Amino acid sequence: MIDLIEHGSEIIELRISRPPLNLIDVTVLKALRSALAEAEHAGFRGVMLSGVPGMFSSGVDIASLIDADRATVRAYWEQVFLLAIDMARSRLPIFAAISGHCLAAGALLAVFCDYRLMARGGWRIGLNEVQVGVALPACFQYAVRRVVGALNAERLLVFGRLLEPAQALEMGLVDELVHPANLITSTRERLQELLLMPAHGFTETRAIARRDLCEVFADMDALPLDEFVDAFMLPETQSVLRRVVSQMRRTTLNVTSV
Repeated sequence: MIDLIEHGSEIIELRISRPPLNLIDVTVLKALRSALAEAEHAGFRGVMLSGVPGMFSSGVDIASLIDADRATVRAYWEQVFLLAIDMARSRLPIFAAISGHCLAAGALLAVFCDYRLMARGGWRIGLNEVQVGVALPACFQYAVRRVVGALNAERLLVFGRLLEPAQALEMGLVDELVHPANLITSTRERLQELLLMPAHGFTETRAIARRDLCEVFADMDALPLDEFVDAFMLPETQSVLRRVVSQMRRTTLNVTSV
């Protein structure tokens, strides 16, 4: 589900490979967390996060959570919060190679990266949780605001808008658009540019720049996990999610996953 691809001795690519939709289930979450930890332990200096051609990730595998008991749902979302902590506080720069559709939780993964390149094409990217009755917690909304600014974040989150790549670039949700065939090469080159800088100055500057995000995600116990799970379990939310799952089973592209 997570392919590990080494690009020399300094960069490792973590490719989400669960086609066709690259849905994020608990196994993917745990594999990403393990791969990030192992990358640092193994001495890599940078990480690339990618998906399959045409699909970075369409979001959470909500079918696995429908009608599950609270303990199962909580265990899943705990891994989401822990992955956010790992990415926010990672000592390694993480660059996103957004290979196609990037929706909801997929877009949230990209937000936590240091830099985002997206393939040109007929893809959509956005945080559309509100469309399925889910309110993104304040800690995650903060991560979105620091990337696109307060007003753009409000528009993205409240309306659940899905953007074309050019719109995402204009808003600042992605940093560059590249030809799909050049996505991995371009992402690697951008990351290599960063790694060529003097190590101490780069490390300290990055730590200062991301300190606010690290502070928001400093303490798991302070994050609103249980409040979010309670809201996710509400009958109204579950009813909407069931309709989404039904739609997912009828189409090859999920445009409303969490």
